[in-house]
Amino acid sequence: MMDLLLTVVLFTLGIVLIVKGGDAFVDAAAWMAEVSGIPKLIVGATVVSFATTLPELLVSSMAAFDGKVDMAIGNAVGSVTANLALIMGIALVCLPSAIRRRDYLLKAVLMLGASLYLVLASSGGSLSFQSGIALLVIFVIAMWDNIRSALRSMREEQTAAGRGGHPRPMGHEVRRNLLKFLLGAAGIVIGAQLLVDHGGNLARLIGVPERIIGVTLIAVGTSLPELVTTLTAIAKKQASLSAGNIIGANIIDLTLILPICSLISGGALPVSAQALAIDLPACLLVGCIAMVPSLITGRFQRWQGGVLLLSYVVYLVITCSGAAVS
Repeated sequence: MMDLLLTVVLFTLGIVLIVKGGDAFVDAAAWMAEVSGIPKLIVGATVVSFATTLPELLVSSMAAFDGKVDMAIGNAVGSVTANLALIMGIALVCLPSAIRRRDYLLKAVLMLGASLYLVLASSGGSLSFQSGIALLVIFVIAMWDNIRSALRSMREEQTAAGRGGHPRPMGHEVRRNLLKFLLGAAGIVIGAQLLVDHGGNLARLIGVPERIIGVTLIAVGTSLPELVTTLTAIAKKQASLSAGNIIGANIIDLTLILPICSLISGGALPVSAQALAIDLPACLLVGCIAMVPSLITGRFQRWQGGVLLLSYVVYLVITCSGAAVS
């Protein structure tokens, strides 16, 4: 009993460190990029996108390094499912909104294309090194689109007055943000290691596969920063902005994290039968529910949010029922 309690406490501590560390790291990384002269829109499209997915990247990478491949895949794919079905579901139920199709079309195609490719490429029971390279190509296209969109927005917003110079940061501001950057990074690294180590222990103590912990507790834990961002966006009535951030994070989860895990594991990445039958199809399904109707109608609608939340409940029931049977 004490072992279980200690494991739960340390696992929870890992989630707290990842959430708080991630928040500090994102703020500091964005500040550093801006004071170096990089336009804010480019910072959002690149630096912040990478920083917000760092928890998932580190957790999955550490799990792959420790040989916990099911946990690594479960976290990456489970985070995408949680982002879409749980977090985006909440956003759409609370604040449906109109969208510009051109802002979402390529991103949606890349996200759904990566999900479909992952299902097909893993159908033989593993994700090959070559398939990982193909996913990386999708990642590069997504980053190019982010930067292109940011540059277009900059041109649209440019005024006749032109751009001003970047103010020289004060010494105390530099020290504060450098400290936030280092402490945030340390918090993410330590939190990720706690999640991997004690996620495995928790799975063993309660008698479920590591994959279950990966696609549920760890996936939701590493997605908490996106949940906080979404709730903030809802409060500011900017649900479409939150949806854009979620889609961007999902593309990175699918097209960068899994190829890195494949490299760490030294070749093909084994994909379990349960992941093939449940996790990957669920990821593709909720992606279609979230994006296809919106691209047709030009709106994120409340009914989509309700269906996404219901889908997540069904997914958890099926996942946990499968664990009980096995």
